[in-house]
Amino acid sequence: MSNASSARGPRAFVIGHPVGHSRSPLIHGHWLEVHGIAGSYERVPVAPEDLDGFVAGLKAAGFVGGNVTVPHKSRVLELAEAVDEAADAIGAANTLWFDEGELVAGNTDALGFLASLDDEAPGWDGTPGAALVLGAGGAARAVIHGLLDRGFEVAVVNRTLMRAVELAEGQDDSVWAYAWEEIPQLLRAADLVVNTTTLGMAGQPPLTLDLAGLKRGALVVDIVYTPLETPLLAAARAAGHRAVGGLGMLLHQAVPGFERWFGVRPEVTPELRALIEADVRRG
Repeated sequence: MSNASSARGPRAFVIGHPVGHSRSPLIHGHWLEVHGIAGSYERVPVAPEDLDGFVAGLKAAGFVGGNVTVPHKSRVLELAEAVDEAADAIGAANTLWFDEGELVAGNTDALGFLASLDDEAPGWDGTPGAALVLGAGGAARAVIHGLLDRGFEVAVVNRTLMRAVELAEGQDDSVWAYAWEEIPQLLRAADLVVNTTTLGMAGQPPLTLDLAGLKRGALVVDIVYTPLETPLLAAARAAGHRAVGGLGMLLHQAVPGFERWFGVRPEVTPELRALIEADVRRG
């Protein structure tokens, strides 16, 4: 980790355009307080045309690294001096840090996804089988990267079939693309269903799936966390399925970055979860 810091200690950030919605400052601020670290984590709005200059000036500004959100997650791969395996495979970065003075771009979304399931649905990957992933954007790429690492075969569907085809073509032969209309048939074979679309998110159209054909032991995951209980999760629980929401992924993906910037590996605790849940409910 770089020794760059300010008089207040190491400085980290989250950048995006817009970035006001990010809950990362609340998460990292909590950990800084818990561990008694003299440092800061700042929300920095950066327009696309200003991104290159911002990244070039990180050291001079005293930043040790930070998080990256839309629309910069792909561009920072080109600006960094090194890219980790996950970011390279997913095609996007969400975390920047310095390693012996070299700026590294990484992606912790797949790690966060897996850690959230390990935490909230222990044993979920005991017998890897068939996973159905809804959506073909950046979040889907991260989820699929994690699922392949755990030995699952993946069916990916998207409302625009070509996007699903393009995603599958960039993976190994354990990923297949299907049309949205094929979901009912795919559900019958699925051991795991993951929604990576914005459907069901506050302010977006609902995601309506008939889960009647889903096998009893299947796990349903929605990476949306606003609201905390999406219609998909509610329907899954009503049908007797285990269900995991998206808040855990948000919390767990933040762990590696904090450790790289501030030198301490934090924990996702009930206290932190309650803090963020309360903030989500406030809107």
